[in-house]
Formats: sequence, C-alpha cells, structure tokens
Amino acid sequence: MSFPPVASEVDRDAESYRLAMLAAEAAEDRKGSNIVVLRVEEVSYLADYFIIATGFSRVQVRAISQSIEDNVEENLERKPLRVEGQAEGNWVLMDYGDAIVHVLMPEERDFYNLEAFWGHAERIDIPQSDPDSPDV
Repeated sequence: MSFPPVASEVDRDAESYRLAMLAAEAAEDRKGSNIVVLRVEEVSYLADYFIIATGFSRVQVRAISQSIEDNVEENLERKPLRVEGQAEGNWVLMDYGDAIVHVLMPEERDFYNLEAFWGHAERIDIPQSDPDSPDV
C-alpha cells in the first residue's frame, strides 16, 4: 500500500525544484552556456537535482556561481552548505543538500561528462524567457 506524501515532503520537493530553477535562471543571467537540470532523486541519494552550466573563463565561472548564490539566498533565504573550487575557477561545486550545482569550464565539462554519467536521470526543461516580452 502506498500513502500519499505528507505536506512537508510536497513542500520540500517544490522548494528543491524552485532552487534548481533559480540556479538555472541565475546561470543564464550571467551568460552561462548549455545549462542542464537533471532530476536525480530516483537514481541517487546525493541530491534531488543537479544543475550543470558552462562558463568560458574562470572569471565567468566565478560570476555564475556568485549569481546563483545571490539569487537563491534572495529568493529562498538559503546559502550553500558547501562551496568548492571558487579559488581555482575551473569547476565550482555548490552543495545545497537537495540540489548540487556544477559550474565548469568547457574542458572540465567535456572531460567529466556529468550528463553522460547521470544519463539515466530525468532531464528537466528549463523555462525560456521570451526576448520579445517586456521586463516586468
């Protein structure tokens, strides 16, 4: 017999999804490339979502990760539990517990190929902003 999820589980799932979308939006705002959101909760105990983005310089990788941190903190009042790689700027990993953000330089992204490693995870479509719509 399967019971419906309790309200706290539903709320937690919704917040995890919102965090993933806020991270993707912030990466896009800083011109991150090839942004991918993977729902990994069914295939990994590490997190519910992985967010992967490419930056084309160490400065851009750091700027993307800072934008993500600022956007999530502003909207969800959450800071990452841990951040790795900020000083080097080749691959910044931000662990929010239920979501893990990877911002990588192209060489690192190609080498580690996280999308292929987690290829059995569900790929989540990222809502695209309409460039013709006025900012509200």
